[in-house]
Amino acid sequence: MTVPELRPWRTAGPRGARVADAVRPRLARFARAAGPRVARFARATAPRLTRITGPKTWQYTAGAATAGLALAAGVVTAAGPWDSTGQRTAERDRAVALEHPGGADHGRGSDATGTAAGSPRPAPSAGAVLTGLDGAPPPGGVKAPPGTTALTDLLGPLLADDPALGERRTAAVVDLTTGKRLYGLDPEVPLTPASTTKIATAVAALTALGPDHRLTTRTVLEADTGEVVLVGGGDPTLTARKDARGLASLRTLAEKTAAALKKRNVREVTLSYDTTLYTGTETHPIGVNENLARVTALMADEARTDDSISGPAPRESDPADAAARTFAGLLKQHGVTASAPGPSKATGRAATLATVSSPPLSALVERMLTNSDNDLAEALARHTAVATGKPADFDGAGAAVTARLQQLGLPVGDARFHDGSGLDRTDLISADLLTALLAEAAAPDRPQLRPVLTGLPVAHFTGTLSDRYTDGAAGLVRAKTGTLTGVNTLAGTVTTPDGRLLAFAFLAHGTTDAWSAQAALDRAATSLASPTP
Repeated sequence: MTVPELRPWRTAGPRGARVADAVRPRLARFARAAGPRVARFARATAPRLTRITGPKTWQYTAGAATAGLALAAGVVTAAGPWDSTGQRTAERDRAVALEHPGGADHGRGSDATGTAAGSPRPAPSAGAVLTGLDGAPPPGGVKAPPGTTALTDLLGPLLADDPALGERRTAAVVDLTTGKRLYGLDPEVPLTPASTTKIATAVAALTALGPDHRLTTRTVLEADTGEVVLVGGGDPTLTARKDARGLASLRTLAEKTAAALKKRNVREVTLSYDTTLYTGTETHPIGVNENLARVTALMADEARTDDSISGPAPRESDPADAAARTFAGLLKQHGVTASAPGPSKATGRAATLATVSSPPLSALVERMLTNSDNDLAEALARHTAVATGKPADFDGAGAAVTARLQQLGLPVGDARFHDGSGLDRTDLISADLLTALLAEAAAPDRPQLRPVLTGLPVAHFTGTLSDRYTDGAAGLVRAKTGTLTGVNTLAGTVTTPDGRLLAFAFLAHGTTDAWSAQAALDRAATSLASPTP
């Protein structure tokens, strides 16, 4: 069977970002625990991809994105911050590491031969997968992509023939080095994507807002009435917990607000809250559900009523009111008495008292993807709408995401976005679009999209894949999962045994046993990371 290549949408920029997988000692501990295969994966990187173009082919690049994928050995938290160019500190570290011929000793110290005292000599670094920055092939040459016939023979029985995958299934596998589609099973046919929708939400939000954008919650004082308004900034990660863990803190906002009021000799206020950043209904089409709170511009701790920080949980029936009541109690602790809060809208004449801001969008995207955070996904879809002049409701958010992907030249086709999280069963995405989104995040001239790759859960180690891939592909697969009743999906990246980087998307519809379907998709992804017979 002849597998076509995909159409080009643009040409790579003249300078690709250097890639990295060298991270801090935490990565060393991970690599030692995961075993030689993960260690090989963590070292397999490339300085740059040369994008090849043709009149009727998609051309994908991995380029600097190999950094995000090499970080699969647990670096979402270990990688350094973004610098002014949008490149992670770890990527710069890797660029330096590439100047050395041998494997790394991960900071344990070494003797004159490069061997850590009392430990085996580091294994030689894997040969570069991609072409060099000067366009010349790396030492040892560029590895050939897996053959399309071999992949068809490998994946056919696992995807096309497995009854666990239900009535309909689609799939695509793309070589991120050449842009060639290596396998396709009705890849252009859109199906319900479930939570793999979050990949599209992430790409749209990052292109609309930028990786350094922060979500700000503020308090203002209305001069005429003396009313204090708590203005929601659409940050579901705003926390009222004592340990803010780097998130925007409602406690800090209360302390700063009280201090500003005391400077004005104000110790008693009328308190209101403003949720007008968003419009339309707050209730998701699935209705009241423990998988997400009402979608409102003001909430604390995602309106969870327990101590959880991810996954399903009981939620406040009115998240904004609950957050405002908590805020009133915090003000009282700082000597300011507030009335029972009610809804209002801050005027343009109001004076800002205090603000707190979320972590940068790059970190929020990683959190959304790793934990499959539905509340954060819906918030980022709404912020995409706000940034692009669309109504900040479900319809406007879906239109904004679609528009951003179209502007990137991605194969949107018959895709439909009715929410940002993928909980809406009427969402539609093709395997072609999912692999194109991953390839876009891998492009050398798209450093702002790198969190889409670094946020993908790592097989057997992080997020929604932490209890999957107990053997075979642990640490080698990074993927976003998707599960609804009768729907199972998986989309992400995998490193092949010879160091090749692939993007894949598998979607199954009409499944009757979620666990069996999930296992079937995992087997397909694992096969890409396993030596071909």
